[in-house]
Amino acid sequence: MILYDNPASPFCRKVQVLARETGQIDQIEIAHSVGSPVNSEKMPTDHNPLGKIPTLTLNDGAALFDSRVICRYLDDQDSGKFYPSGKLYEVLALEALSDGIMDAAVLMVYEHRARPEGERSPAMIEAQWAKVTRALDHLEANGVSGGFDMGHIALGCALGYLDFRHADRNWRDGRPRLSAWFETVSARDAMVATEPHA
Repeated sequence: MILYDNPASPFCRKVQVLARETGQIDQIEIAHSVGSPVNSEKMPTDHNPLGKIPTLTLNDGAALFDSRVICRYLDDQDSGKFYPSGKLYEVLALEALSDGIMDAAVLMVYEHRARPEGERSPAMIEAQWAKVTRALDHLEANGVSGGFDMGHIALGCALGYLDFRHADRNWRDGRPRLSAWFETVSARDAMVATEPHA
């Protein structure tokens, strides 16, 4: 299998963490992909017409995207324990919330990188951060369930991306429970091996 990936992407990191946790990483070749919404020349458009990563091509040539689809596939190839049937919708809801944090945080980056300076919208950047703040406050108030499933992987990757791209905003401030949870999850081998970098 070939995974079109970028080490700075939190969505790609989700896939890599799961591939390591399930012991499938050795079956995957990593193809580094660089691009943006306004520059898709180096993105896997032959496999994913949206020109987005992660994209996983299977041995039969079929392509899977986005990260949630790829992660479900990899989990199905293994034990299925990262999307446990007994709490599937709880897992999916946390994964969706975490993906939403990633979406907002990535859009903040794109607002700076993909638009000329005169076209950037500070209001849009702050609106995206407001989404992140609401999600983090929700998680702090309600706590994160025990265990380690796909929702937890997604959340760990989302928080790691906030550290990577938005450290100046100090998401940990006022969120001791979420911060402590993240410190524990970040120590897992699969998380350490996939820490984001440019």
